[in-house]
This record gives sequence, C-alpha cells and structure tokens, in this order.
Amino acid sequence: MKFYPYILTFLICGTLLSGQPYLPKTFQLSDQRSNRTLSINSEYLVFDLGAVTKGKSPVLIYLHGAGGGRPPLNRLGMQANALLKGIERFDKGPCYVVVPQCLPETKKGDRATWEPADLNLLLDDLLEEFPIDAKRVYLTGNSMGGYGCWVWGGHSPERLAAVAPVVGGIGPGGPKDVTPDLKNWAKNLAKVPVYAFAGGKDRVVPAERSERMVAEILKAGGKQAKIKVFPGAGHNARQLVYSSEEFYDWIFSQSK
Repeated sequence: MKFYPYILTFLICGTLLSGQPYLPKTFQLSDQRSNRTLSINSEYLVFDLGAVTKGKSPVLIYLHGAGGGRPPLNRLGMQANALLKGIERFDKGPCYVVVPQCLPETKKGDRATWEPADLNLLLDDLLEEFPIDAKRVYLTGNSMGGYGCWVWGGHSPERLAAVAPVVGGIGPGGPKDVTPDLKNWAKNLAKVPVYAFAGGKDRVVPAERSERMVAEILKAGGKQAKIKVFPGAGHNARQLVYSSEEFYDWIFSQSK
C-alpha cells in the first residue's frame, strides 16, 4: 500500500472534530490487488479519528452514490463530512472512516458499479495495513452506495459486522447480479445485522425496494434486519440518517 499526502486536502474536504482539523490521507491498494480490481479506484481516502495507538479500532466504510466516480478523489471527503461530524457529536470514536471510489467505467469499458470482489480486496488491504478490529467492520452507503451495501453484504456477510444501506435497495435498476436470485441473497444477508433507511417520497429509489429486501431477509430467518422510512424525505434521506444519534448508536454497537 502506498500513501500520498495532498496539500490541498484541507481546502477541499477538511472538517473540524474536537476543534482540530481531521483530514483524510490518500492510500493506494498494493499493485497485486490493484491489478485484480474491476471498477474501483486503486486510491482511497482514510480518516483517522483518533484511532488507538495500542490495540485495534473499528472501521466505517462509506460507499458513495453514482455521482462520486468523477475526479478528483478528494472531493469525496465532502460526502464523508456528515459521518465525521456524527461520530464526534455522538462520541463514537476512536475509529477509522474509509471512503473508496467506484470509477465511472470498468476496466472493460462497461458502466461500473460497486463490485464485491473489489471491496473484498479493499478490506484485505485495510486489515493488512491498519490496526483494524476485524470484528467491527461497518458498512454504509448512499444511493448507488446503498445498492453496494446490499450487494457486498449479500456476497460476503462474514466479513462485516453491520450493514446500513441508505436509499438503496433491490429491484429494477439495481445490480443485475442480485435481482434474479433475491431469496438466496436474502439468506446471506440474514447472517449480518442490517438497518436500512429510505425516504417515503423518494422517486429515484422508492422505499419499496428496501422494504422488499428487509422482508425477504426476515423470511429467510434473519433476526437482526430492520428498516426506517422517513415519510417526508426524498432521495436526500441520508441527511436525516447521518445526523441521527440512532444510526451511530446502532452501527457502533455491533460486533461479530
């Protein structure tokens, strides 16, 4: 893994936590892992929110929506600001917050989306290079990132301690590798705690998609799946989610 400091990071996406600027550092997947990816940027942002110097800290991975694939990478730090502020406000540190980037196109030239294999390579890199508690790997994401949460959680539930998709879901317009076999994906998602969030007035990704997924998980025997729909919210429901104490209390309380 390579580390690249960026002088302009403070100007682009710095935020204040406890009166101090918490700035992301840019790291890069090892060449061996980068060569195996399909649609993820080999560089990713890491916010160190007072991660412990002894022992291991949890990590919260945030998956951006469809508009986040364009350069520069550092602008994704702006999307992470709400999470950083919430972690400080509700005293959930120390921890790491990691923000990867899904590129607009795959290496094959197709339209890209979040791929479980890419995200597993990212997690391998994180666990190798940072003192992360493998029992407290948390995942959240918005819109396309919400879909990414469902897909990665359904593909590799054993790697995650909690999954919190926001205005994502399963249904028409979702990842093609999920929709044909919904029940089997739900069986996998039943193995990990899931808290889905949706906007009742969302016309981009209707709440029904998240409701449908949670219902299937419960049918599959999942005991830790639930959903919260904000009746008056549209596709911007993440603003309500990431400013709520409930979200942080739930996700940081989970452990494998």
